[in-house]
Amino acid sequence: MEFQDIEEGGKVYPGEYLLHNPTRQIVVCGAYKPQEGTIKAMANGRLIEDKVSHFQQINLEAHEGPPRHPRRRCGGCKK
Repeated sequence: MEFQDIEEGGKVYPGEYLLHNPTRQIVVCGAYKPQEGTIKAMANGRLIEDKVSHFQQINLEAHEGPPRHPRRRCGGCKK
């Protein structure tokens, strides 16, 4: 797991998990306002708004993410 600083002009999407450095918590992004330089996020059931510089994006390796299972069909279309 790596943490990457959010650069000017970077993309942050609502629903994305971010690291909030002052509290060292993983939060869910609610709104990214690049003009104002702020991010609104949910942390521990509370809405916080802070500077973009206080957040970092989380990058996972392929083996660290959720397991991917092959999709199985019902087989009803084969007949």
